[in-house]
Amino acid sequence: MLHDPNRIFIFDTTLRDGEQVPGSQLTTPEKIIIGEALQSLGVDIIEAGFPISSPGDFQSVVELSKAIREPIICALTRANKGDIDCAAEALKYAKRPRIHTGIGSSDMHIQYKFNSTREVILERAVEAVKYAKSFVEDVEFYAEDAGRADNVYLAQMIEAVIAAGATVVNIPDTNGYCLPEQYGEKIRFLKENVRNIDNAVISVHCHNDLGLATANSIAGLQNGARQIECTINGIGERAGNTSLEEVVMILNTHKGLGYHDKININTRQLYPLSGMVSRMMRMPVQPNKAIVGRNAFAHSSGIHQDGVLKHRETYEIMNPEDVGIDQSEIILTARSGRHALKHHLERLGYSIERIDLDQTYQRFLVMADEKKEIKDDDLLILMGDEAETNFKNGLKINSLQVTCGDQSDPEAIVKLLYKGSEHEATATGNGPVSATIKAIEHILGQNIEIKEFNIHSIHGGSDDVSKVDMRVIYEDKSYMGYGFSTDIVRASANAYLDALNKFV
Repeated sequence: MLHDPNRIFIFDTTLRDGEQVPGSQLTTPEKIIIGEALQSLGVDIIEAGFPISSPGDFQSVVELSKAIREPIICALTRANKGDIDCAAEALKYAKRPRIHTGIGSSDMHIQYKFNSTREVILERAVEAVKYAKSFVEDVEFYAEDAGRADNVYLAQMIEAVIAAGATVVNIPDTNGYCLPEQYGEKIRFLKENVRNIDNAVISVHCHNDLGLATANSIAGLQNGARQIECTINGIGERAGNTSLEEVVMILNTHKGLGYHDKININTRQLYPLSGMVSRMMRMPVQPNKAIVGRNAFAHSSGIHQDGVLKHRETYEIMNPEDVGIDQSEIILTARSGRHALKHHLERLGYSIERIDLDQTYQRFLVMADEKKEIKDDDLLILMGDEAETNFKNGLKINSLQVTCGDQSDPEAIVKLLYKGSEHEATATGNGPVSATIKAIEHILGQNIEIKEFNIHSIHGGSDDVSKVDMRVIYEDKSYMGYGFSTDIVRASANAYLDALNKFV
């Protein structure tokens, strides 16, 4: 598979590099849940952990090796035999194991981290790959801090480890230092100057210290790399890693790059998986995060809302459904225009003429100036009783009296405005709401099926306004009704009438 020239490989390191975020450690069962979701997503390689780092990490690699059968399971090591022995033991149940070993390649790391020389580090790199190769066929070598390494020395190291048996060579921009052009040139230099480079897959592993991880990864791909190392939500040490969902959607959106049909990711699982990782790792996704942030497909500017409602692609380059989001959001704020307000009112079942829209919009702006965001509940309150007269028959309760208790059946007396005159009816039911609905049905002379009935507290507290959502079926069509009141029975009656007013 790794030598298939028509494939781009997605290497997910959420469970290793991503888990190095302070406060975001996962239990073994949580890792298995995420690992299975990554397998379903279609990633090619899962870096399961750093086995030598702790007994817990060792056990997680063991259990993931047992549970995951499709992707390659990879374990990280340093360039020493103890680490490699531990990784090999942890991977003994893996169907497709990989050991990921490596050492620093920049003069900064060689001098200050290892207090060594280029020659000694090169020897250690080769020895580590040869030793790892004695346990598994698939060995990946990382040249840590390659982003700041001398290109000639880096090429010498990469050629040597491929000769020693490395099947994948990872060129990390460990500190997120490179500009995309610099990083792309580094990958191209290796592609052109390492004689045996075609015997291994070039991998890119970029950090986001300057916000360039995704751009650098794409630049690496454009210059000869065929594996991208990334994490869900871009999590990772310091400012994080390359975001899996970003690189995947870049490749899918820019089909002219020619990579969209070379990856094997089910993009509709991106948003649900993002939420899973966020919850389990206790790391909220920033609202403006590309692809999976709460605002990624939300529009609150009136100009943008008008454009999206007229033709989605005016302001959206991706279909939200492609990443697992049901639909775009038109967020109502004081910046919203009439088109967005009309869109939401129609979605709630209201139909108003232009002159009415102008009047409603002015009242909407007053409300919007007082609140940061206008929700459906606010719109329903905004429309209020005025909406009841906008329908052809203007059903409206003039009076409602309900009695109930342990010793008697609940009874409702309803006075209802219907077809221009007041009608009264009394009915009993198995509860006060049931009795009220039956009294209304007596007046209308027909029974209407209630399919859904939900009661919500808008703000909380025993004296709060209740909101009732009700869905009714009439002539095989579904109609939604909404009602508000501090009295649950009256709120229910209002919701019922709100639905009926749309067809009676």
